[in-house]
Amino acid sequence: MSANSFFAELQRRNVHRAALFYAGAAWLLVQIATQVFPFFDIPNATVRIVVIAVVIGFPFAMLFSWFYEWTPQGIKLESEIDRSESVTRQTGKTMDRWIIAVLALAVVLLMANTVVGGKRASGDIDRSVAVLPLINESGDPANEYFSDGLSEELITALAQIGDLKVIGRSSSFRFKGGAEGSRVIGEKLGVATLLEGTVRKQGERVRIVAELINAADGRALWSRSYDRDLKDIFAVQSEIASAVAAALKSALFAAAPKPAAPEISVDAHNAYLQARFYFQRRSEDDMVKAIHYYDEAIRLEPAYAQAYAERAETAISFADLIADIGRKPGIRADALRDARKAVELAPELAEAHAALGWALFLGDWQFDEGLAELERSAQLSSSNATVHNLLARVLLYVGRYTDAEAAARRAIEIDPLMASAHLSLARVLFTMGRLDEADVQARKAAELQPGSASSHRWQVFAAVLRGDGEAALREAQLEPNAGFRLCFVALAQVVRGDSAASDAALAQLTATGEQSLGYQIAEVHAWRGDKDAAFEWLQRAYDSHDGGILSLPSDPLLKGLRSDPRYAALLTRLGLPDPKP
Repeated sequence: MSANSFFAELQRRNVHRAALFYAGAAWLLVQIATQVFPFFDIPNATVRIVVIAVVIGFPFAMLFSWFYEWTPQGIKLESEIDRSESVTRQTGKTMDRWIIAVLALAVVLLMANTVVGGKRASGDIDRSVAVLPLINESGDPANEYFSDGLSEELITALAQIGDLKVIGRSSSFRFKGGAEGSRVIGEKLGVATLLEGTVRKQGERVRIVAELINAADGRALWSRSYDRDLKDIFAVQSEIASAVAAALKSALFAAAPKPAAPEISVDAHNAYLQARFYFQRRSEDDMVKAIHYYDEAIRLEPAYAQAYAERAETAISFADLIADIGRKPGIRADALRDARKAVELAPELAEAHAALGWALFLGDWQFDEGLAELERSAQLSSSNATVHNLLARVLLYVGRYTDAEAAARRAIEIDPLMASAHLSLARVLFTMGRLDEADVQARKAAELQPGSASSHRWQVFAAVLRGDGEAALREAQLEPNAGFRLCFVALAQVVRGDSAASDAALAQLTATGEQSLGYQIAEVHAWRGDKDAAFEWLQRAYDSHDGGILSLPSDPLLKGLRSDPRYAALLTRLGLPDPKP
């Protein structure tokens, strides 16, 4: 067969059309595989298999089109068909239509990629990172505090870099020890990159391996290891932070200043890390241990501003937990002194101003001064979720509801899995009368931290205000804290119309919560319409410096008391404005 006749035969049998159709369809298949498979966490090896299969399949497709022909009766060998009965011309026209369709899809996909790529090139780059807890590889569980502490410090260091979104500790640490893939974590936290790593601490040496990965597909973008003496740990932290920033977008962050390395001894820093480790557990016993380690850090380094600030915050939380009323004033006074010392040592430290603001507002009831310090802290560190969460609480207490909502939402944006921030937002929305939205946020918080005290408060309160006694009782019975559960059950039974059950729950609440739940007892009496008893317990809460009394101006459960002169008198003594919700 001559070359001319061979090519004519290729054309007659539509082999060239088959080749064009196969190439277009194969290209589309590979594009779909490379763009869609990572979304479902399908390994990159599968994409490679698809590409290899497409390449291997090409010669077989060409041989098939040469030896076989589509006919109205099905597929037949070309050699068995009489030329007068061949329908290759009609088959060619059909294939032309299929080729046009495939090429049209290819053009659409190319245009879509061009538009998306253009947007990315124009500067719409997702500069966001979550620091996952570094893995302790020392073989000693007692060193867990060290790897956790270094992870937290990296979060703090990276948060100082402008235009870089850094997810807060509460959200990042929820994936500690988990098996979720990078794409799942990235989607849950709303970040494009993840910083992972390991810490091996042996004696006075530490080896840190850090890796920055693309959350969408798990690709390593940057990795590095550091072998250092423990005395250089602050320099290592600064070095990692700068390297990660450069890997995210070197042009933008090349000139970013490195976080300053404080002159703190290794032993003091070690005690500080242990203190933070116990404080995060939030139980009364763990807070005692945390304060002990903060004491040790400050004894070793009397100018350790961060330790002073966090010891103050721990003391305020501890005073709120304990039932011994007699100890609370002294603990609060110590917290205020520590917070002032932290600001004196480090006037530009956001955590120092936050601790002072919280100690002044919640501990000392100096509301204007406390709010000013917290607002100053937010200015110093716009990426600190804890600061914005505390600010939301105090803004609500002073009646600035819109600002409080904005601060709570900012805390959630920074740290989307921070349960306390969702609770703060639920509190604000409930106070504003947006019950359905408050219920959603409260349920999110309960999902994130199901065992925390008062995690069902706003679900119960929203149901109470709606008049849904069954829903209120159902949520009340899910409350993990026994004291709050009694309060919620007493309220729910009022709505249900079961006075005897409400009386029983209130009696038990009064017997067991007299020292620490005075404000909650007042809430139940107010909702039941017992004004005299409600004011008696409000006065007790005021006298014992119960933190719950700060909700007096905004609590919808107390609406039946507002027309009573005793309400205005108590509000005046307290010193908070009446926002008239």
